[in-house]
Amino acid sequence: MKKVLITGSAGHLGEALVRTFKQRFPQTEVISIDVLASPFTTHQGSIVDADLVERCMAGVDTVIHPATLHKPHVATHSRQDFVDTNITGTLNLLEAAVRHKVARFIFTSTTSTFGHAMGKDPSEATWITEDVVPIPKNIYGLTKIAAENMCALFHQKFKLPVLVLRTSRFFPEEDDNRNTRDAFSCDNTKLIEYLYRRVDIEDVVEAHLCALERAEAIGFDTYIISATTPFTRADLVDLKTDPAKVVQRVADYGPFFKKQGWRMFPSIDRVYVNTKAREALGWTPRYDFQAMLARLQAGDPLQTPLAQVLGKKGYHKETFEDGPFPVD
Repeated sequence: MKKVLITGSAGHLGEALVRTFKQRFPQTEVISIDVLASPFTTHQGSIVDADLVERCMAGVDTVIHPATLHKPHVATHSRQDFVDTNITGTLNLLEAAVRHKVARFIFTSTTSTFGHAMGKDPSEATWITEDVVPIPKNIYGLTKIAAENMCALFHQKFKLPVLVLRTSRFFPEEDDNRNTRDAFSCDNTKLIEYLYRRVDIEDVVEAHLCALERAEAIGFDTYIISATTPFTRADLVDLKTDPAKVVQRVADYGPFFKKQGWRMFPSIDRVYVNTKAREALGWTPRYDFQAMLARLQAGDPLQTPLAQVLGKKGYHKETFEDGPFPVD
């Protein structure tokens, strides 16, 4: 990789990728785009600006595209804003990548695309693999699916190697659900999420690097990027009604939770499964529920070193009365 273009460089993942490339691949020139200025952004502007994208793509052989409007923006931005950034912006990048004969393109998507695909059987948690057909429940998920489909089209039509990584939660901000915030501390919530719907930012970065190595050989595919779950399909009924019983079989979490005054969730409704990504990409995530529990037991913060450096970004300049961002 001689020259890499990274979008969303003022955000959590974009900054993490820029930092990683500068530290581990100093011979690679890093070009970065974000609508916000930051020490990790070389070009301030929007990927909706096709001319800007064209200028930034000159000489690039590798594209990593995390820039997006997120779920926290659903209540504050128009649906057209989502179409512009998540669909048109991605289209601009794909078309420029083809013109400049880019060797590999990694698109960061989200497990939020699954949306209404979960909960079809109310008696058990949903086992989410790449075989589950996404059913978006908001404009965020819908536009990410559309962008994924464009990635597939550009591979089919132009043989552009594109891999899609559907990442689960890695943001450090408070939970968007008020009931969850009221009932559980922030670390209590996030530790439990490592069982089924969260991933550490360091592991997300490594997944992108693994994808870059394999993109040309694979051509096109989609992968779930989430912490490795200790659960199996046999646990799905119990997870819906008594997750504490299931978790106790795989981790002795009880004494630590009692000491902290923490509780297990009363129900877990889905499990994101990363098997395909681990096997196909050679990705070996380091952080799961047991690893994070061990960090806390040792007196370390839940946040890994990279997560601590990145800190909280927030999603809006303004503050809101009911939580970190309004929920649509």
